[in-house]
Order: sequence, then structure tokens, then C-alpha cells
Amino acid sequence: MERRRIERDLHDGAQQRLLELGMTLVAVRMELDDGDAEAAKPLVRRAADQAGAVLAELRELVRGIHPRVLTDLGLPAAIAELADRSTVPVTVTVDLPDRPPSTVEATAYFVVAEAFTNAARHAGATQIAVRGGRRGARLVIEVRDDGCGGADPARGTGLTGLADRADAHGGALTLSSPVGGPTVLRLELPWPGFA
Repeated sequence: MERRRIERDLHDGAQQRLLELGMTLVAVRMELDDGDAEAAKPLVRRAADQAGAVLAELRELVRGIHPRVLTDLGLPAAIAELADRSTVPVTVTVDLPDRPPSTVEATAYFVVAEAFTNAARHAGATQIAVRGGRRGARLVIEVRDDGCGGADPARGTGLTGLADRADAHGGALTLSSPVGGPTVLRLELPWPGFA
């Protein structure tokens, strides 16, 4: 069980940050190929920040803890940080009156991280919106992108892994992704202590 958790955390966390770093470096190369070193400078700074963030995340994972911002500030702040690092513009509206259990926060965090990466890498999205809150005894997070749609869990392990992660905590992950978009990923997780 612990091995599966670490595999999921690596896939949904550090691996996604490395993919974002790779995408930023491709953008740097394109600017340099076009002879625009000035346009490449902010991208190089962003890549350095992304490399530092993934290194910190790997160090935290090795120590067996959640990302520091999630531990220290909670899910809304952690999602806001993911949005700031995203290569696609993201609007975040996550309103939580209090903190859910750490396992619920971690599951939601990694699902959102994977959704951001999928939107940028596979869907060609130009905008992502995240909404979330407590609905009765459940945490509900919805990630919507304006990409090309057509996401199919049967074609890759990322979405299947997210569904497995939600299921392991008694939750559910639903996906609506018609060809042409939009893609909407909805996560619902039990929030113990509320009826």
C-alpha cells in the first residue's frame, strides 16, 4: 500500500512538475531559435523556479510528507501555488471553511496537479478553471479546461491512477471530455466529521 502511494505521489506530483519544466525549456529553445534572447529570459527564470520546486517536492516526498504549502497552508493555497506554476492561465475558486483531513487534501492536490498537466500537455488548453468546496460531508473539486477534449482513461494510466487514488479514499472521479471540449474533471471525497 505504501509503495502504491509513493508511486502515485511521484506520478501525480514530481513527475508532473518535471513535465512542466520540460515544456518551459521547449519554449526557451523556441525563443532562442527565433533569436529572441530577451523573450527567453523570463522563461529561463521560470524554469529555474520550476526546477527548485520539483527538487523541494522530491525532498519532501523522500521524507514522506506532503508538499510543504499543503501541510502549512492547506488545500486552497496549495492549488493557488499550482496555478501560479501552470503553463496555462488558471482561475481558482476554492472556498473551504476549515481544513479537511490531510489524506483528503493530498488526494485533491495530486488530482488537481495531474489535471493541470493534462490540460497543458494533451488538450492544448488556453484556460483552466478550478472550483471547489465542501458539499455536506464531501469535498468537491472541479477542474475545467477549454482544450480539445477527447480524454479517455482507457488510453493512459494518468486518469486511471487518479480514479484509483480517489477510490482508495472512498471517493469518486468523474470525467466529461467530449471531442472538441471542454473537459471537466470532478473529484468527490468523503470529509469525515460532517453529515
